[in-house]
Amino acid sequence: PVPCILSSLQECILSGIMSVNGKKVLHMDRNSYYGGESASITPLEDLYKRFNLPGTPPESMGRGRDWNVDLIPKFLMANGQLVKMLLYTEVTRYLDFKVIEGSFVYKGGKIYKVPSTEAEALASSLMGLFEKRRFRKFLVYVANFDENDPRTFEGVDPKKTTMRDVYKKFDLGQDVIDFTGHALALYRTDDYLDQPCQETINRIKLYSESLARYGKSPYLYPLYGLGELPQGFARLSAIYGGTYMLNKPIEEIVIENGKVVGVKSEGEVARCKQLICDPSYVSDRVTKVGQVIRVICILSHPIKNTNDANSCQIIIPQNQVNRKSDIYVCMISSAHNVAAQGKYIAIASTTVETADPEKEIKPALDLLEPIEQKFVSISDLFAPTDLGTESQIFISRTYDATTHFETTCDDIKDIYKRMMGSEFDFEEMKRKKNDIYGEEEQQ
Repeated sequence: PVPCILSSLQECILSGIMSVNGKKVLHMDRNSYYGGESASITPLEDLYKRFNLPGTPPESMGRGRDWNVDLIPKFLMANGQLVKMLLYTEVTRYLDFKVIEGSFVYKGGKIYKVPSTEAEALASSLMGLFEKRRFRKFLVYVANFDENDPRTFEGVDPKKTTMRDVYKKFDLGQDVIDFTGHALALYRTDDYLDQPCQETINRIKLYSESLARYGKSPYLYPLYGLGELPQGFARLSAIYGGTYMLNKPIEEIVIENGKVVGVKSEGEVARCKQLICDPSYVSDRVTKVGQVIRVICILSHPIKNTNDANSCQIIIPQNQVNRKSDIYVCMISSAHNVAAQGKYIAIASTTVETADPEKEIKPALDLLEPIEQKFVSISDLFAPTDLGTESQIFISRTYDATTHFETTCDDIKDIYKRMMGSEFDFEEMKRKKNDIYGEEEQQ
């Protein structure tokens, strides 16, 4: 019996990693495409159908097949965990990435570019002159910080000193704290302020190192949309002898003595000792932990005040709009082969906090006006109720509102550990001779 996998992106990545590690994998999906919730929808007509919009897209939207619209918007951190997983499994062979042109942060109703170089930091109107000096000192401290070398701590105890105290030490004001915590460390709430500073410092390091790779922003995005990711891992799994079945209705998960023994589809049972799946396949084993609202917006113009960027991210820190969680905007365009010529796709998302989610996301939509067409979805967030040790059913978490894959990768590593009983070790990963971009751009 093989591990059996029911599909979403986490599952596709795990089946790739397990195949590379010599496990025989059977991967079934009730959909006709890979990746479940993390798919990209094409042609545009299908998106209209999916959101039950009447009629067909207007002529002005160009050819339907020029569109590849992500249902879940996320970018990859250049030095982040997903890129490491892509390099480890060599899925990079099937993908082409482009750098996202800028990251912006919202302050007092306006958006500002998150400084990506020292020169930009000095020129930025996000901070006053003295604040800039203090911020620069702080960044130098973070860059030199090494958790294995106490000489770099400068009196800070990484496991005890709170991040709030570190900000105090450098005398950083509220606005700078807002954009550092939310646009650099990418926290969704302010809970991190009272936790030990080690993780925050490491997150800011990741941001800076990712930024250093390509300069414009720390984020990458695959040509033709995120739907390329699960497909890449599916191909990989097949190369290593994994079996893929699309369009397989899952009739039941067969359990004997509290343990999974197989999956029944079209009257036949595929036997397995372990099962990985997303919450939609096992509603009795998950619990609802919240909701996310996402609004896909089609625009005919770049977003104002982004210097006409053809791709960007905007983070609206919760403090700025009297909320508990941040609001995100991801924008991509025809430059990524995901939209018709001259069209832009902006996707706003946030964690739902009230009974009127559309009102909550309004600050983001205001930045995007005029909007040609909106597609609104509100999805429930689920988490598994148990670790799966007894049943050997390992369930992933629903995608959160963040616009990067770091939390998704934490989930993948967590499932791997629960299944295999050992940590997923990045250290073994050989840095591939070829960087993500392949040879062409290096000459």
